Amino acid sequence: MSETAFLETNSGRRLAYHRTEGQGPCIVFLSGLKSDMMGTKAVFLEDWARRNGRAFLRFDYSGHGSSSGAFTDGCIGDWAEDTAEVVAALTQGPILPVGSSMGGWQALLLARAQPERIAGLVTIAAAPDFTEDGYWAKFTPAQRARIEAGQMVELPSDYMEPYLVTPRMIADGRENLVLRAPLHLPFPVRFLQGTADTAVSVATAVGLLEHATGPDMQLRLIKDADHRLSDGPCLDLIAHAIDEVLAVNG
Repeated sequence: MSETAFLETNSGRRLAYHRTEGQGPCIVFLSGLKSDMMGTKAVFLEDWARRNGRAFLRFDYSGHGSSSGAFTDGCIGDWAEDTAEVVAALTQGPILPVGSSMGGWQALLLARAQPERIAGLVTIAAAPDFTEDGYWAKFTPAQRARIEAGQMVELPSDYMEPYLVTPRMIADGRENLVLRAPLHLPFPVRFLQGTADTAVSVATAVGLLEHATGPDMQLRLIKDADHRLSDGPCLDLIAHAIDEVLAVNG
């Protein structure tokens, strides 16, 4: 395993990362909400990349893992800034983002902002626009009133401790939606989605596939797989999807 290093960003954040040298395009792993770069998928893919001589980068957003800041101070736009600064400072040439859950949203934001850097894209149970379509749309009147009054809302999670949703996360999320305007992905794209996922529905994955445009885009449904997609067969499917995208790039 590579050593943890830190990047001081222009925004004054201290972001933890692990970088593995190798052949490009550099695979950049983007973790999910309240997840970090020590998760099963990130570590597995780093090992896979090293064995295959591929450049690889994983990092923690601010308020996550070993990076600075509190989770409740952050929002989608902050983590998009973190992603952009990490990519600018620590990679050169084409990159291949691999985004898990909220990281899938981050990968789409990065691809929309810097399409010239993207060699391909892989998402794992991608959760684009979840602050609006998942949180706000399902809030009760009382929960919406709390947000509008400047208070946090606590939501249970099937996978970890409850999520604390802040008014800033909802407001900022609306500034970073990717499913309300054209989303062109002019490179190979593979979306992976489990049919037993209770956090992100198959309908969400199909909606993303139907909304986005591009010359080489596939959605792969994995029967009975949950949101994590972290068991051996699922990890192999993720690696295979990355391999496919890399093969297109030669």
